Amino acid sequence: MTKDVIALTQRMPDPLTVLAGLLAGGPDKLVGTTGEDAVVQLCDEQGRPLVSVEAPLLVQVAGEAERLLGATAPPVPFWWTEARATTGVEEAELLAGTFAARLATLAGGSAWPPEAARSLAVVKTEGVSLAPTPAAAQPAVDALTDKVAVVIQDRPVIAMTAWLSDAFRAAANAELGLQIVTSPGATLSPAVRNSLSGWPSRWVVQDEKDGYYDGLSGAVLRWQNGLFAPVEAAHPVPGDPRTPVAASYQEVANTGERQLAVSFRTVHPADDRLVLGGALESVWRELTGEAPAGWGTAEPANLPWSLRRLTDVAFERAPEPTWIVVVGSPDRPGLATVRISRTKAGVEEDVTLAFGYGPDEEPPLDALPRAAEVLATRHHLQSMLVQLRKARRDLAVPPRFEGPGVPLAFVLGAEEVREMPGDRARRTPLSEPPVQLGPRSRPALYYPLPGDPSDLSGWQDFERLIRHLKGA
Repeated sequence: MTKDVIALTQRMPDPLTVLAGLLAGGPDKLVGTTGEDAVVQLCDEQGRPLVSVEAPLLVQVAGEAERLLGATAPPVPFWWTEARATTGVEEAELLAGTFAARLATLAGGSAWPPEAARSLAVVKTEGVSLAPTPAAAQPAVDALTDKVAVVIQDRPVIAMTAWLSDAFRAAANAELGLQIVTSPGATLSPAVRNSLSGWPSRWVVQDEKDGYYDGLSGAVLRWQNGLFAPVEAAHPVPGDPRTPVAASYQEVANTGERQLAVSFRTVHPADDRLVLGGALESVWRELTGEAPAGWGTAEPANLPWSLRRLTDVAFERAPEPTWIVVVGSPDRPGLATVRISRTKAGVEEDVTLAFGYGPDEEPPLDALPRAAEVLATRHHLQSMLVQLRKARRDLAVPPRFEGPGVPLAFVLGAEEVREMPGDRARRTPLSEPPVQLGPRSRPALYYPLPGDPSDLSGWQDFERLIRHLKGA
């Protein structure tokens, strides 16, 4: 049975509705709070949490329940309330299901997954106790060692929820890795994949054939010395003890789907009148003909797209950085993560953006130079890299091999071009000269690259270009 249960309701669960849900364990069950009172917990007799309930979230963006849960939600706006049961305690999972079922009944809506929320009856928990573990202070963490925090997730899409975001932050503050363990049918949101880049953090996939493997690299894993780590080959070559790759990871089918990936950085002068998010909106409009649909500081993205509100949140959090996720409309899959930070150079926006296309859809490659020029002339572009890759249209990351992207273009901002000595930025070892963007007196430069998804030699051209620009 799943450890996460979610109520999707038409009306906000008011205090009486939440109380009725909390009484799922009987009137004598202890209730506590954590996370600055944003999380309510049903506890055992020793005060250790059985079920943790997040504050209801108002979702005003269409398609998020379908994208993350495969569930049909009430029309927007609707309320999303998560309950997470403590791992390995059957009564805790029953409590979470009953809590969500009561909320769905009283506030009008449904619960996910349906099979976990069939009963409204009080769950008997007499005699249930939990092993005292330091991980109990973090609702999303199931196990904790001196090397990693382990999170076990059983959802169709592992998203950057508020809970998982808190777990990433807590692990980083404790100088630990975060390892996410899932079933073989799960996928990752790109927002989570982008956060798993640093060792020993990894995606651990349960597998009937090989036990466990890394969902992003395919390396067969074992639990050893307090973390999931790669195993060595049974008969390694001297000096090359390669890790075996799971057979399930190599089960690949070419569907003809593709993704257009755009990553860029802008650096704005610090100013009280600065409005953030405009660079991302401009690129989004150039490539899709519409603005983003919504955004949030976690998934699901719950707020309608608004430059002003995004800017207010970033300014309220300054000088701490702000991380946000941005999504598109359901008929044009698009997702971006944005990190806004204050540096000596000004206010930086680091953006990673991807759009998905089916086998009968053509990515808008002709619009790329125009999108780059808008960034360079209006939004203080520093650099930009565009890639095309064979990958799923829905942008979900499967535990299977997906080929790397190939570079289509690299763009250097006007200020960076100006700082280059002589004609270094204009005279490169590439066969095709760069295209000037913006005014001749202060141009940015657009470097076209081959961009054939079946030919990785484009990376050699890209590396030659970067070495040249660095003067190496």
